[in-house]
Amino acid sequence: MRKVVGIIPLWDDEKESYWMLPGYMKMLEAQNAIPLMLPLTSNEHELDYFLEICGGFLLTGGHDVSPSVYHANKESWCGECCELRDEMEHYILKHAVDSDKSVLGICRGVQFMNACFGGTLYQDLATEHPSSVEHHMNPPYDRVAHQVTVQKGSPLHEFLGAEEIGVNSYHHQATMAISEDGLVESIFMPSKKFVVGVQWHPEFSYEVDKNSRKIVGAFVSSI
Repeated sequence: MRKVVGIIPLWDDEKESYWMLPGYMKMLEAQNAIPLMLPLTSNEHELDYFLEICGGFLLTGGHDVSPSVYHANKESWCGECCELRDEMEHYILKHAVDSDKSVLGICRGVQFMNACFGGTLYQDLATEHPSSVEHHMNPPYDRVAHQVTVQKGSPLHEFLGAEEIGVNSYHHQATMAISEDGLVESIFMPSKKFVVGVQWHPEFSYEVDKNSRKIVGAFVSSI
């Protein structure tokens, strides 16, 4: 039976519309999963339905995580936030983890996972953590921007079989793997079957990068 993965929607403030990068869906389809983009809602009855029918959840990129999630004041250099998405994602993530559903967080996704469970974030890397490492690359996005060191004994090390990998990078906020300038680039919950977040973008690189395919494959296989 094919596995259904609920995908957190992207929101366009200007057009007041949902949208989705095709890579998020195509990388799941390539692993024989069924991607399902959820509506943007805080209606718990609706969210409970998706928590029941989806075997796993993909937390996508998008708006900055609201500083209120990690109990901080919003600085002038913080980007646009979407409080409804924060509320929805908090409910989905907490309940998915409680019921041991598989969760993969990408970019904003890993940032939200970190903030939701007590971590903090740099609201803007250029301002708060200046570095020569390229964390906000220009197109094309399927190339290597920098290296990350993978923690030995972590799930990422187990399914990648590598202690260092090259990754793409397109983010201005930050949180298993550590970049060359010391930023945490991946997190996981050791007590759960698969709760993993990565700061880089397998949705852009899965076609050309075997490590991106391994990450998505491990996620789908865990469901």
